[in-house]
Amino acid sequence: MNDTATSTFALQPQPTWSDEDRARAEHYALLARLFHAPPDAALLVALTQTGRMLGGEGGELPRAWAALGTAAQAMPAQAVADEFDALFVAVGKPEVMCNGSWYLTGFLQEEPLAELRDELAELGLGRRAGVTETEDHIAALAEVMRHLVLTGPDAAGLERQRRFFGRHLAPWYAQFAGALAAAPGADFYAKVGGLLAAFMDIEREAFDMLEAEAR
Repeated sequence: MNDTATSTFALQPQPTWSDEDRARAEHYALLARLFHAPPDAALLVALTQTGRMLGGEGGELPRAWAALGTAAQAMPAQAVADEFDALFVAVGKPEVMCNGSWYLTGFLQEEPLAELRDELAELGLGRRAGVTETEDHIAALAEVMRHLVLTGPDAAGLERQRRFFGRHLAPWYAQFAGALAAAPGADFYAKVGGLLAAFMDIEREAFDMLEAEAR
């Protein structure tokens, strides 16, 4: 991803990555990509194929993948781009806000964003020059989580992931997905919101278990 609110990282494969690490990183990367910009035709084809491959099993995540794959097959790229603009692009307030501060406080540029910036600085991450979205944009946060997954497959790295997710995504991702589901005219991105919610529910449960084990 080229223009998220945080840096993009060139990472070399590491033998310590598990299949689960790779799958988690890929989900975060996809969510970052889809909320940064609408998918092109090639990505829609890939989503259709992945939906067929992963959507045949039971559970919320496979069902979300099946629904997204069906939507990706049914909608041309221009229609998805028009939906993206209608939902997320506006001179004033967009139809659906993508920023954590909005869901946590009802405003932008509030204390949660300042706290996030402090934590990103501690992690050695920061906003890239020329990027308009703030660091609490869902695409930027998903990119940070991808980075944390790929650079921290050990116990210390998992704790960094748990802490970041718990502070900056867990409190509001369900509200964001609900806003997408309820937005007039949302079709493809309602399904993207469903995938986000299903995936992050699994992440939250895993981090809750990790925290419980550490007590």
